[in-house]
Amino acid sequence: MRALLFLWFAWQVASPQAAEHMQAGIAADKQRQFAVAIKEFRQVTEIDPSLPDGFISLGQAYMENGDYGSAFAPLKHALELNADSLPAHQLLGYALLAQGYAGEAIPHLQLAPDKTALGIAEIQTGQLAEAVANLQAAQSAHPNDPDVLYYLGRASGLLAKQSIDTLLAAYPDSARAHQAMAENYFVLRRMPDAEKEYSEALRLRPGLPEAHLALGEVYAGAFQWPKAEEEFRMQAKLQPGNAEAAYRLGEALLEQGKVHEARAELLRADRLMPDMPETLYSLGKAASLESDPAAAEKAWTKLLSIEKQSALAAQAHFGLAGIYRKQGKTAEAQREMQEFQSLQGANQPQPAGKQEPQH
Repeated sequence: MRALLFLWFAWQVASPQAAEHMQAGIAADKQRQFAVAIKEFRQVTEIDPSLPDGFISLGQAYMENGDYGSAFAPLKHALELNADSLPAHQLLGYALLAQGYAGEAIPHLQLAPDKTALGIAEIQTGQLAEAVANLQAAQSAHPNDPDVLYYLGRASGLLAKQSIDTLLAAYPDSARAHQAMAENYFVLRRMPDAEKEYSEALRLRPGLPEAHLALGEVYAGAFQWPKAEEEFRMQAKLQPGNAEAAYRLGEALLEQGKVHEARAELLRADRLMPDMPETLYSLGKAASLESDPAAAEKAWTKLLSIEKQSALAAQAHFGLAGIYRKQGKTAEAQREMQEFQSLQGANQPQPAGKQEPQH
């Protein structure tokens, strides 16, 4: 909450004596001497009790000192003196929210320009759709703020859970309900349960395309490649423009040694969504297995222009080392192996079953 505070200090007061204490309070606050600042701002309110700015500054000093409860009274009094004071509304909204009075904070925060605090309050009061909207606006203004990203993710997750809970309660026997249960089981790595629920969803709605893709991933995770191929092929038939379906089908075919067909699907995936690193790596692998080193080199080099530090980048370097070694380009092969080892760690073993780069 302290990070949300903005510095509000009034410079114009009704009397020279009040101005003197105001200046002293500001100076103390800048030196983080909050107890002194509180004393000085309280003097301002006593000298000129009709001045809202003194009460606002006093409330802020309490908040900066971590005493949010004591900020209520001066900030509320400031609003009695000036009901349109945005600084008073914003600070009072912060103070109420910090003390857990989210519902009371919202009317004040709705008048303030800070969408982050408003979104946080709305999460706490269960106004999740509104929270997502306000936190998205806050993210647009502050795209790299970790607090905004956290609360936006939290609000979105809670809203999604609320929707799923409603679905399960209202339509427990629907295809979408079984699909939602399957997704939960998949996250929990309960693959037999996920398979059962996806299969039931597809029994109820055979043309449910997302379920085919997801069930294929269940089978792929269990290395049941023929079953995975069947589901990915069905997904690709239902949605021929789906790049992920084409990629997944290509991967399943490649795992079964159907290299030529796999390469065709991977090329199709790359046309649908160019430069996806996973597709480029598998394309290089398929080209290498079909003895087309030029195409493999092109795919892996392209991958490395996109990703430099990932596990896929390491494997691309490993594959390039194999190509160059086969071509007698010793220096290039050594360079690629050094890059591979720097990413993988010099003491880590090479990929299982490989004693030298794959050709």
